Amino acid sequence: MSKTRKAASRPPIDMIDSEAEQLAGLALSVARRFPAVSALLLRETERARLHSAAAISPDTVTMGATVEFLDDSNGTQRTVTLVYPAEADITQGRISILTPVGAALIGLRTGQSILWPDRFLTVLGVWRATAS
Repeated sequence: MSKTRKAASRPPIDMIDSEAEQLAGLALSVARRFPAVSALLLRETERARLHSAAAISPDTVTMGATVEFLDDSNGTQRTVTLVYPAEADITQGRISILTPVGAALIGLRTGQSILWPDRFLTVLGVWRATAS
Protein backbone atom coordinates (compact mmCIF):
# COMPACT_ATOMS: atom_id res chain seq x y z
CA MET A 1 0.00 0.00 0.00
CA SER A 2 1.37 3.43 -0.89
CA LYS A 3 2.05 6.16 1.63
CA THR A 4 -0.69 8.25 0.07
CA ARG A 5 -3.27 5.56 0.83
CA LYS A 6 -2.07 5.11 4.41
CA ALA A 7 -2.17 8.81 5.31
CA ALA A 8 -5.33 10.72 5.99
CA SER A 9 -5.66 13.77 3.79
CA ARG A 10 -6.31 15.72 7.01
CA PRO A 11 -4.96 13.69 9.95
CA PRO A 12 -5.90 14.62 13.52
CA ILE A 13 -3.90 17.61 14.73
CA ASP A 14 -3.18 19.24 18.08
CA MET A 15 -2.49 22.88 18.88
CA ILE A 16 -1.69 25.01 21.88
CA ASP A 17 -4.92 26.82 22.76
CA SER A 18 -3.37 30.31 22.86
CA GLU A 19 -1.53 29.74 19.56
CA ALA A 20 -4.71 28.54 17.85
CA GLU A 21 -6.43 31.75 18.91
CA GLN A 22 -3.53 33.89 17.63
CA LEU A 23 -3.37 31.97 14.35
CA ALA A 24 -7.10 32.30 13.74
CA GLY A 25 -6.82 36.06 14.26
CA LEU A 26 -3.81 36.23 11.95
CA ALA A 27 -5.64 34.22 9.26
CA LEU A 28 -8.64 36.55 9.46
CA SER A 29 -6.41 39.63 9.25
CA VAL A 30 -4.81 38.48 5.98
CA ALA A 31 -7.91 37.00 4.34
CA ARG A 32 -8.04 39.65 1.60
CA ARG A 33 -4.34 39.45 0.71
CA PHE A 34 -3.90 35.68 1.07
CA PRO A 35 -7.38 34.13 0.77
CA ALA A 36 -6.28 30.55 0.08
CA VAL A 37 -3.75 30.25 2.92
CA SER A 38 -6.08 32.16 5.25
CA ALA A 39 -8.90 29.67 4.59
CA LEU A 40 -6.61 26.67 5.03
CA LEU A 41 -5.17 27.98 8.30
CA LEU A 42 -8.62 28.84 9.68
CA ARG A 43 -9.84 25.34 8.85
CA GLU A 44 -6.87 23.85 10.70
CA THR A 45 -7.39 25.98 13.83
CA GLU A 46 -11.08 25.04 13.89
CA ARG A 47 -10.51 21.29 13.66
CA ALA A 48 -7.52 21.04 16.01
CA ARG A 49 -7.69 19.46 19.44
CA LEU A 50 -6.59 22.20 21.84
CA HIS A 51 -4.18 21.77 24.75
CA SER A 52 -2.32 24.00 27.16
CA ALA A 53 1.33 24.62 26.29
CA ALA A 54 2.37 22.39 29.19
CA ALA A 55 0.14 19.50 28.10
CA ILE A 56 0.87 19.31 24.37
CA SER A 57 3.05 16.44 23.18
CA PRO A 58 6.70 17.44 22.63
CA ASP A 59 6.67 15.94 19.11
CA THR A 60 3.87 18.26 17.94
CA VAL A 61 4.65 21.09 15.50
CA THR A 62 3.95 24.38 17.26
CA MET A 63 5.02 27.93 16.54
CA GLY A 64 8.78 28.24 16.95
CA ALA A 65 9.33 24.50 16.50
CA THR A 66 12.01 23.20 14.19
CA VAL A 67 10.59 20.58 11.85
CA GLU A 68 12.25 18.07 9.57
CA PHE A 69 9.88 16.93 6.83
CA LEU A 70 9.77 15.10 3.53
CA ASP A 71 7.96 16.67 0.58
CA ASP A 72 6.95 13.69 -1.56
CA SER A 73 5.81 15.99 -4.38
CA ASN A 74 9.46 16.68 -5.23
CA GLY A 75 11.36 14.20 -3.04
CA THR A 76 13.10 16.84 -0.94
CA GLN A 77 13.77 16.64 2.76
CA ARG A 78 13.94 19.98 4.58
CA THR A 79 14.43 21.30 8.08
CA VAL A 80 12.68 24.59 8.89
CA THR A 81 11.54 26.59 11.90
CA LEU A 82 7.89 27.66 11.86
CA VAL A 83 7.50 31.36 12.70
CA TYR A 84 5.12 34.31 12.50
CA PRO A 85 5.40 36.40 9.29
CA ALA A 86 7.56 39.17 10.77
CA GLU A 87 10.22 36.61 11.79
CA ALA A 88 10.31 34.72 8.48
CA ASP A 89 13.64 34.46 6.66
CA ILE A 90 13.93 31.61 4.19
CA THR A 91 17.73 32.00 4.04
CA GLN A 92 17.80 31.20 7.78
CA GLY A 93 15.31 28.35 7.42
CA ARG A 94 12.50 30.25 9.15
CA ILE A 95 9.22 29.85 7.25
CA SER A 96 6.05 31.78 7.88
CA ILE A 97 2.89 30.14 9.12
CA LEU A 98 1.26 32.04 6.23
CA THR A 99 2.98 29.88 3.61
CA PRO A 100 1.18 26.77 2.36
CA VAL A 101 3.90 24.55 3.88
CA GLY A 102 3.79 26.40 7.20
CA ALA A 103 0.01 26.11 7.43
CA ALA A 104 0.24 22.41 6.54
CA LEU A 105 2.79 21.55 9.23
CA ILE A 106 1.16 23.23 12.25
CA GLY A 107 -0.31 20.69 14.64
CA LEU A 108 1.16 17.58 13.04
CA ARG A 109 3.23 15.10 15.03
CA THR A 110 6.31 13.11 14.12
CA GLY A 111 5.33 10.37 11.68
CA GLN A 112 2.15 12.04 10.45
CA SER A 113 1.56 12.89 6.78
CA ILE A 114 -0.80 15.33 5.15
CA LEU A 115 -1.99 15.90 1.62
CA TRP A 116 -2.00 19.67 1.33
CA PRO A 117 -3.51 20.79 -1.27
CA ASP A 118 -1.12 19.58 -3.98
CA ARG A 119 1.73 18.26 -1.81
CA PHE A 120 2.20 15.23 0.35
CA LEU A 121 4.24 16.15 3.44
CA THR A 122 5.53 13.79 6.14
CA VAL A 123 6.92 15.04 9.46
CA LEU A 124 10.17 13.23 10.26
CA GLY A 125 11.10 15.05 13.48
CA VAL A 126 10.14 17.98 15.70
CA TRP A 127 12.34 19.95 18.08
CA ARG A 128 10.93 22.66 20.29
CA ALA A 129 12.84 25.11 22.43
CA THR A 130 12.21 24.57 26.10
CA ALA A 131 11.45 27.42 28.45
CA SER A 132 14.23 28.08 30.94
